[in-house]
Amino acid sequence: MGKLKIGVIGLGGIANYHIWGIEQSPDAELWAICDVNEIALAERGESLGIPAERRYARHEDMLQNGEIDAVMIGTPNFNHFAVARDAIRFGKPFALEKPIAMNTGEALVLREELRKSPIPHMVCFTYRYKSAARYAKQLIAEGKLGRIHHIYSQYLQGWAIDEKLPLVWRFSKTLSGSGALGDLGSHILDLHRFLVGETEKVIAHADTIIRERELIGGNGTGEVDVDDFCHVLGRMEGGVSSSMQISRFAFGRGNYQRIEVYGSKGSLVYNLEESDSLQVNVADEEGGFRDAAVPESCAAEQMQSFFNLLQGKGDGLDATIEDGYINQLTLDAIIESFAEERWVSTVEGDGVAKLEAM
Repeated sequence: MGKLKIGVIGLGGIANYHIWGIEQSPDAELWAICDVNEIALAERGESLGIPAERRYARHEDMLQNGEIDAVMIGTPNFNHFAVARDAIRFGKPFALEKPIAMNTGEALVLREELRKSPIPHMVCFTYRYKSAARYAKQLIAEGKLGRIHHIYSQYLQGWAIDEKLPLVWRFSKTLSGSGALGDLGSHILDLHRFLVGETEKVIAHADTIIRERELIGGNGTGEVDVDDFCHVLGRMEGGVSSSMQISRFAFGRGNYQRIEVYGSKGSLVYNLEESDSLQVNVADEEGGFRDAAVPESCAAEQMQSFFNLLQGKGDGLDATIEDGYINQLTLDAIIESFAEERWVSTVEGDGVAKLEAM
């Protein structure tokens, strides 16, 4: 078999990461690109060596190209639902950036459409592919930590502190759905599920620090109507207590993550900024916290994992639309919680009941 022919929809910043993953793989090649910005489309097409006939301004046209084996959807958040739904409609396997939709209602539609017409797909919860996170999951599953009591997490960036940053789409609710919560918190929520289990209820506090930014183009200012930070307490299945601290206003932080898990027989600390690492402390070993030697078997790369999935060689650890739906249900519960200042259930039946009542 020849290499998988991959199309990339959306040429914003995240596309660089996915294109790199495609170019590093022995199993795939970048075959086509798509973006509504025709200037960017032409410029990237030239730099990437994509011929004009394989550059698309409309994602629908790309999805109907029978030569393309799968697509990577990396558009801004407000387009995720429409493009993914069209991919399902045209039967085109896809990898989709998170969050998968703007709200639980849209996420539910994607889940139901895929149940009726299943196709290979992945949701890009990137940090499932960090080797230290995978080893942490393995240790917890093996019972090394005993019964889990607590999981505490931070995801901190500092880029939004710059008051001169214009009102880009990440600062607009109609384009992003939420701010730091959806941007960063969706990853932490997924890692909580990946490592420990389901969240049952949440209570949250969030706020906006810089409330106005200059419009792109410089014609006045506009309102920032999403959260700049969000702090969440949660109860997880089995009585596990959780907390998340999410911010784009953490001075000096680039892409900092820290997750601590405490159980009856041990604990672990996962760290990520430039590289990922893991420390463990278990009852049957002396010396307190020690750096863990992460096995080679835990190494993974996101795009290669997608290509493995397409070739029937997936390892079962990839996120699906089902995972994305549960993630969105929890995001919406957190938004409801900080808006109404109360505990909110994240149980699926409660969320569906809300949707049906709308």
